[in-house]
Amino acid sequence: MKVTSLLVCLLLLVALPVVVHAQTAAPLPPVESTFFEDAGYIGWIIMALSIVALTLILKFAMDIRREKLAPPELVDEIEALFEATEYQEAIELCETEPCYFTNVVAAGLPKLNSSFEALEKSLEEMIEEETIKLHAKLSWLSLIASMAPMLGLMGTVQGMIGAFTVIKQLKGQQTPDQLAGNISAALITTLLGLMVAIPVTATFVYLRNKVVAYSLEISAVIEDLFERFRPRNA
Repeated sequence: MKVTSLLVCLLLLVALPVVVHAQTAAPLPPVESTFFEDAGYIGWIIMALSIVALTLILKFAMDIRREKLAPPELVDEIEALFEATEYQEAIELCETEPCYFTNVVAAGLPKLNSSFEALEKSLEEMIEEETIKLHAKLSWLSLIASMAPMLGLMGTVQGMIGAFTVIKQLKGQQTPDQLAGNISAALITTLLGLMVAIPVTATFVYLRNKVVAYSLEISAVIEDLFERFRPRNA
């Protein structure tokens, strides 16, 4: 369901410029659309960024799931091995099935003969490391969300410079259609930049919150798993 919602959002990201153009162009005679032509090379860069963002979001939507970070069957298998005190087998399982959960468990198992404080510290450090890895991946979406409107602004500035250049060359004798191309490009790149930045930013925040929620949830599972090694006060 979550992946479907993201797909709908991203399809809107790709389709919205065409819909907006169709609506604004409706009163005009049927001619070949020049929306993407007017966008210029900066517009094409922004659209290429939207494709990159789409690819990354689909990948992250598949990777950042509770079932992927801590598969329930693996959690049950590790718990069974702990109950049977088969810790070497648990280490081997963690090595053959790497994921967020098993990477953290694998960091704690070698510390079973150390103090509980050392064990706890090892688990906390690995949880932090795995969480940072996930946030680092998501930072690419943040970068795209920041770059898109900046590129749109650059296209706007470029279009306005072109318009003023026409005014200068024609010494004030220009007609509206001679300025329309540059002004259209200026507005289109801004529009494209915002259309990429807004949904990508929203998706980034959504996935980032999921990372935080899943990290806390998995941390609680691991804490319960290793709680049996905490020394009991007499």
